[in-house]
Amino acid sequence: MANRGPSYGLSREVQQKIDRQYDPELEQVLVRWILAQCGGDGGGAVAQPAPGRDGFQQWLKDGTVRPPGPAGAGGDGAARLTPRPLPQVLCRLINSLHPRGQAPVAKIQASSMAFKQMEQISQFLQAAERYGIAATDIFQTVDLWEGKNMACVQRTLMNLGSLAVAKGDGLFVGDPNWFPKKSQENRRVFSEDKLKEGQSVIGLQMGTNRGASQAGMTGYGMPRQIL
Repeated sequence: MANRGPSYGLSREVQQKIDRQYDPELEQVLVRWILAQCGGDGGGAVAQPAPGRDGFQQWLKDGTVRPPGPAGAGGDGAARLTPRPLPQVLCRLINSLHPRGQAPVAKIQASSMAFKQMEQISQFLQAAERYGIAATDIFQTVDLWEGKNMACVQRTLMNLGSLAVAKGDGLFVGDPNWFPKKSQENRRVFSEDKLKEGQSVIGLQMGTNRGASQAGMTGYGMPRQIL
């Protein structure tokens, strides 16, 4: 969870309103895409995160998962071991969307140090903006690190997936139907003659003077006749 104390009063109400925007179904889609996208980047398989917003946040910010224990430990094959840090998931994701040799994050480290993890989140955000994500669609580092706005994190990843599908460069891995389709530019080219023809046409917004008549109208300044 976040490394901060609880909020009270108006701050708590605002935070609860933000938390309600989190979409568990979108979380499942994003997890499936990230696992598929990072599975073939040469860095080894990405571990499955714990379900829920807190597990999703922990997985994205530092890649921490609880490793399986040896057989027979605890009776069910699972041991109570300390979670281990794995290579940063977001940096692997953005690197997998680039050709080999052009990865925007040159060095991905598995570190449990807070400033190292925040630095790599910042590197992902910078790389996502260079990839084509609008600055207004990118979450802030604190949104993920402290879990302040995980819904914004989801929107950034959703836009990243949509953009990866729209690029059509063959680097996207997964089902394109997981993400909404982005609109494509449809440039029109008109000749000079066609443009001149358009200048002589009265648009519908300008109205029409067909059938206009002043029949029955009184002249200016004359009193109105009431019978």
